[in-house]
Amino acid sequence: MLQTAFVVPDLDVGLDHWIRVMGAGPFVVMRDFVGTDLTYRGQPSTTAVDYAFGQCGEVQVQLIAQPGPGLSIYRDMYGPGEGGFHHMCALVPLDDWDSQVAAFVDAGYTLAASLMTSAPAVYFDCRADLGCFVELYGRTERSTGFFAHLRALHEAWDGVTDPVRERAVSPVSRPDRQLVP
Repeated sequence: MLQTAFVVPDLDVGLDHWIRVMGAGPFVVMRDFVGTDLTYRGQPSTTAVDYAFGQCGEVQVQLIAQPGPGLSIYRDMYGPGEGGFHHMCALVPLDDWDSQVAAFVDAGYTLAASLMTSAPAVYFDCRADLGCFVELYGRTERSTGFFAHLRALHEAWDGVTDPVRERAVSPVSRPDRQLVP
């Protein structure tokens, strides 16, 4: 597990807390993100969310806000104005992808959501046993590079300068295209 993810009621308030109190950052932020081939509980979805990715010591932190309506794995746990720990994420080598996904299915976990960014991502509802969701994210050169980039930003960061680095939502993060991190 390389990442812990938290739903926050408001991304900017959440960012301020994690930067000021927890010492996390800097954060790379993507707002109004949908992803390619997003599904929720087996059905196509267009629910947009705001994501922020940063590092807090040895752990990558993802903050997620869903400012608009729509069904999602985030709303499965938290209503509007609520937040807390949501999921943990593991990078899975693509040559082991099918067996890792099958291990969760065989254990009885429901595939709650899936999408494609620079790699496939699936979310299993493990709340009955773990109290959270588990994300499996494809380990590719690009995804490991993004995780390494976040760590390098954190290690070189002075804790003050540019704590939030907005990444404009580009056409590649729309539902009909792939995200390029």
